[in-house]
Amino acid sequence: MNKKIHRITDHPCFNADVKGKYGRIHLAVAPRCNIRCNYCNRLHDCPNESRPGVTSRVYTPAAALAHLGRVMKNMPHISVVGIAGPGDPLANPEDTFGTLALVRERYPQLLLCLSTNGLLAVDHLDDIISSGINHLSLTVNAVDSELGAKIYKWVRLDGRTYRGVEAAEVLLERQLDAIRRLKRAGLTVKINTVVIPGINDFHVLDVVKKMRGLSVDLLNLMPLYPVEGTAFQHVPEPSHCEIMALRRKARAYIPQMSHCSRCRADAVGLIGKDDPKDLNESLLGKLACN
Repeated sequence: MNKKIHRITDHPCFNADVKGKYGRIHLAVAPRCNIRCNYCNRLHDCPNESRPGVTSRVYTPAAALAHLGRVMKNMPHISVVGIAGPGDPLANPEDTFGTLALVRERYPQLLLCLSTNGLLAVDHLDDIISSGINHLSLTVNAVDSELGAKIYKWVRLDGRTYRGVEAAEVLLERQLDAIRRLKRAGLTVKINTVVIPGINDFHVLDVVKKMRGLSVDLLNLMPLYPVEGTAFQHVPEPSHCEIMALRRKARAYIPQMSHCSRCRADAVGLIGKDDPKDLNESLLGKLACN
């Protein structure tokens, strides 16, 4: 079997067929972030709330390895170790790559995964490759800077804070460069796009077509999760049927991930099993659209 196909096959986020067989664990070692998204609030933690950016604690690399060891004893089906926050992993390079080095040494059989906004991906390309990361998710919410300016409050790079259209331009330029380089390096790349009604929902196919031109492997359309205290707290969450309609159109260009559960930064186990309530609501939504 082709090595890349084998890697994708064993990753439950990249292959829906194994989501009930293989599990994943997110090690929350990256508290700092270098952009401010208007849908994100990382200050709140609730065990019953499942969304990106939420974690019950932040680990040091050594503590993360110990946590992984405890999990592996009880969940031998874990196949992937990912770092997805609660901030951006590449804004915390020492903790991120230090953790991955420990994991790779202790558990060489596990796949390594990273989720990033892409702002610093080119800067850390050598680190990404040498660390053994083979799957990378990168969030791209717009390929138009005017729209991006509505989604990002600020972008911080090299000690300077950018705002408005300039911030969106800086971020997008570096995201596109990163995707090109990551694909040339042979990584499996998934794009996450948050669908925000009235902001970028009409722009989604433009993102999809641009990503197809960059040869990304998979695309995940994620419905906005309105969070209290954010600029988009009163924007309605897209319905399951609306997301499914967008996925049907996007599927003509790029394979779609349709089983995302908007994982916490400290998620562990099988996808969809972290919160049975969310799973049940998802199933009800699917029945309503059939």
